[in-house]
Amino acid sequence: MTDSTVRAGVRDLLDAFTSAPPDRRAAEFQRLTETVWRDGTLTDRAAAAVGDLRAALDRAPAAQQGYLLVLLGLLAEAEYPETGGEVHTAVRAGLERYLELARGLTGDEPLTFALLYLLGHFPADRDRILAAVTGVRLAPDDRTRLDRCLRELDYDDPDIGRSWPSPWDWGLTGQERDFDRQWIAGLSREQITRTWHWDTRSVYAYMGAKAYWAIQHGTPTDKAVGASQPAVAAGSPQELPPEAYTPHLEALCCPDCRGPLRPAENRLACQDCGAGYAVTRGVLDLSQRMRPGTGRSDAPEDVEKDVLQNAAAMSGIGFHYESGMRPSFLRVMGMNWDGAVTPADEDAYLTTRSGSPAGTVLDLAAGAGRWTSVLAEAVGPRQVLALDLSEAMLLDLRTRLPRIPAVRASALELPFADASLDGVNCWNALQAMPDPGRVIDEIGRCLRPGGLLTMMTFLRAPDPVYRHFQRSHHFPGWPDGFPLFELAEIRAWLERAGLVVRHQAAPGTFLFVTAERRA
Repeated sequence: MTDSTVRAGVRDLLDAFTSAPPDRRAAEFQRLTETVWRDGTLTDRAAAAVGDLRAALDRAPAAQQGYLLVLLGLLAEAEYPETGGEVHTAVRAGLERYLELARGLTGDEPLTFALLYLLGHFPADRDRILAAVTGVRLAPDDRTRLDRCLRELDYDDPDIGRSWPSPWDWGLTGQERDFDRQWIAGLSREQITRTWHWDTRSVYAYMGAKAYWAIQHGTPTDKAVGASQPAVAAGSPQELPPEAYTPHLEALCCPDCRGPLRPAENRLACQDCGAGYAVTRGVLDLSQRMRPGTGRSDAPEDVEKDVLQNAAAMSGIGFHYESGMRPSFLRVMGMNWDGAVTPADEDAYLTTRSGSPAGTVLDLAAGAGRWTSVLAEAVGPRQVLALDLSEAMLLDLRTRLPRIPAVRASALELPFADASLDGVNCWNALQAMPDPGRVIDEIGRCLRPGGLLTMMTFLRAPDPVYRHFQRSHHFPGWPDGFPLFELAEIRAWLERAGLVVRHQAAPGTFLFVTAERRA
């Protein structure tokens, strides 16, 4: 197919899109998009089409300009991290027109977010771009996202791991910055480069998702969607004696042999194999076994740790997550840019659907305990046990909830006997699990007949462009992007695990589920 033929076809699609009435706009944009871009990859028509896409900005109605800017951004991003590819170069050739549009913005219209997403792909033009948006009233998070995308990597002082959702959202103290410099110093040049690119892609994904939602629905709301709870007192978590786990001993078992655990001095000990597991500051560590009679861990001392995970070990990381990262995560993954789903809605769901358990209710992947506290209010603190694999998160949880004991263990091999739990809550966590189907199998194994699972996670957006932005969050552990779910696969996992759905709601791309263990 010749370039002239390709361009004629693209022009026809552009004409159909720019003249489409509102109820046909999204469909015509999808037809246009899939001609040049599919699932993050350029088609063989992309290079020939860029000039016509740029020219269409001059004749497109204002409502359609934002779509075209997002599409041009997708084309430029498809060649990242290269910035000199054929398509990126062709998109960049329209920079003067993009800057002209930027100078006419006020800062709160949807077109602003589409332009920010596109302009962030041209770091070689950093000074010109920042000068053009100087007079635009940008929110601090939007301005720092643009600034971050336009920066080049400085290997002498790399700023990695704290760019998403925006550098402004972190607001690190001097001590926290020193902590970052320490773990970054242990990274190889290759790890620094890879993490920088992951960070950049994740910021692009946030900017793109915000822009794409805004051009379809209007300016995102400033309505607070953070953790609406009192501030957590500073300090370290209190110690808890091993006897604090007594209400949960019928459920807890040795991860090595599945034998029963019983309190001993500063630990829980297995009655069958003699393994000991330390209890420190109210956290029972079932991820590491203590050698009988030594008090030392059986974990190999020379095992190389993934130094990138050190970014998540910062003291107070759980509260950083709840106040800044989590609301942003819900906006992107749940399409919650209008704040339709609030913390109060989440609280109400848990409060009304947790049942009246007599035994242990597990908060699985509890993080810093924001929803552990809601669960404790709903069913009583004596019933609740918190579990996470992150020690830093659990210490934050224990600071917040001094009466709730915690367990450090993997969700892939839950340290509980079969049919021993009255309830499991898995809130905003399943999508972060390395094998979510196996996690649901484990939940089904541990729940007693009639026991309840409450869960919130996210579905893949039906729109391929928005779905790309969801998936393009490249966090440590997810180098190929962040996976979400189809409803059918979650329903299949629940069925396989012996769980019957009793309630389901899916506002935006959220998924709320209550399921009951079959007899």
